[in-house]
Amino acid sequence: MLSYYIGNAGKIEEVETACKGAWVSLIDPTDAELSTVEGLGIDPAMLRAALDAEETSHIDIDDGQTLIIVDVPIAEESDDPNTVVYSTLPVGIITTEDYIITISLKETSTFTDLKMGRIRNVSPQQKTKFVLQILLRVANRYLYYLKQIDKISHAVEKQLHKSMKNKELFQLLELEKSLVYFSTSLQSNSNTIKKILSGRVIKLYEEDQELLDDVLIEVNQAIEMSNIYSSILSGTMDAFASVISNNLNIVMKVLTSITILLTIPNIIFSFFGMNIDFPITTSWLVSPTTWCAGLVAGVITLVAWLVLKKKDLI
Repeated sequence: MLSYYIGNAGKIEEVETACKGAWVSLIDPTDAELSTVEGLGIDPAMLRAALDAEETSHIDIDDGQTLIIVDVPIAEESDDPNTVVYSTLPVGIITTEDYIITISLKETSTFTDLKMGRIRNVSPQQKTKFVLQILLRVANRYLYYLKQIDKISHAVEKQLHKSMKNKELFQLLELEKSLVYFSTSLQSNSNTIKKILSGRVIKLYEEDQELLDDVLIEVNQAIEMSNIYSSILSGTMDAFASVISNNLNIVMKVLTSITILLTIPNIIFSFFGMNIDFPITTSWLVSPTTWCAGLVAGVITLVAWLVLKKKDLI
């Protein structure tokens, strides 16, 4: 999808055609849309690089055009409708003398907020400020999703306390993978922002210094939160794995003890049955031998139960 926007009274307004100072937005563009943007003098290689899903955060400068690729967090539904999968998506920001072009494979909340006017005092004509506002919004989105991951992990932990199920463990595993993606992408974004801070990538103005500092603070906070949550979640996974293994050992211990207790009468009666004449009268009474075998089995079983109980094996 190709669309054009300009700044008007601190808000973003959509227009029909590209004009000087416009923001050109490309979302999962077709070949025709890419050709249209290339007609504005944009380097095709930069456009193609931003559409590579495996591209990492970096900066390219060529012939007066600057490509800034950052990893943006996204939330997607999985096969389970109650589960949200978090990952990252590379987004390209190209600045030229006349335009700012953003390009990505999917629509992200960062650009949606800009287009819907949820961010005030923005204008594509102020290129440096506009780029920094995008980066700040990306950092804020990381923090928001990290808090969501923390809430989900706490909820899953409560469910695991009630019953150990594979479903909850797989949910924790997905969250742990999301945190790894976030941590890696945030570190790459941090390196990219530090390059911007040098002033050699895009021209920095004195009034933008505070905004750039805010971006760095938010990114560093997101990195720290990601590392903390990842460590906590990893420890939680290890703890629950140990609990599950311990519960299995307890179950096996109890079953083994029960098997021992049930085996004793079987051995006693088998012994009497194989080695001693074991007649049964025609009346409802059985022979004294049967009572003797039952008494011996009962006494030995009771003793075995007391021993197992004393050793906390049952």
